Amino acid sequence: MRIVMIKRKFMNLITVLKSKLHRATVTETDLDYEGSIAVDRDLIEAVGLHVYEKVQVLNLNNGARFETYVIEGERGKRDICIKGAAVMGGESELFYGRQDSCPLKTVFWNPM
Repeated sequence: MRIVMIKRKFMNLITVLKSKLHRATVTETDLDYEGSIAVDRDLIEAVGLHVYEKVQVLNLNNGARFETYVIEGERGKRDICIKGAAVMGGESELFYGRQDSCPLKTVFWNPM
């Protein structure tokens, strides 16, 4: 117990890039849904995201960005569906997950 207390007291965390999908194309939108992004399960696994993980989505066409969470889409369809009124279909997007980490662990850090 004492070791944990010492680590918590002196450990400073930094936020690092954990995973990203670059230049992904939004293939579908659902304006009647209250936020989130549905991603093909194969893509989730390929880049190391997790279902319900918070991600930041950046629109590469107009610079808009927002944060939401990942939900599982249908495996094998390669679809990315923005749920809610955030962006329109066919847009080129970058989205990524981040995590807080001890700076010492980032010396050899390699995001997926």
